[in-house]
Amino acid sequence: MPERIRPARLRKRADFLAAARARRVSTPGFTLQARKTEPAGEPLRVGFTCSKKVGNAVARNRAKRRLRELADGILPELGQPGYDYVLIGRASATATRDFAEMQADLRRALSTLHP
Repeated sequence: MPERIRPARLRKRADFLAAARARRVSTPGFTLQARKTEPAGEPLRVGFTCSKKVGNAVARNRAKRRLRELADGILPELGQPGYDYVLIGRASATATRDFAEMQADLRRALSTLHP
């Protein structure tokens, strides 16, 4: 089985705050934020966040695991280099929504951001 290439992860709060001021697309399972980075040409990066509205620590971690799997599978093929993406979990939807529907949601959101 070929090894998947994972996008780099956002770690710094400033990167998350910058993405919060950028474009966003809401889907039933999550919200996607995308920001073009400077300088352009850098590899794409992705971050994940789930507030306490999603649930307790177990529910938040489950939601983030699902978002990570989603991003690792789709962003390497459809994401644009030089962009930071942030996936935000939604209360009672991210942890329970059908995974195939979430994949379709992410594909649709990316096509909206990058026509």
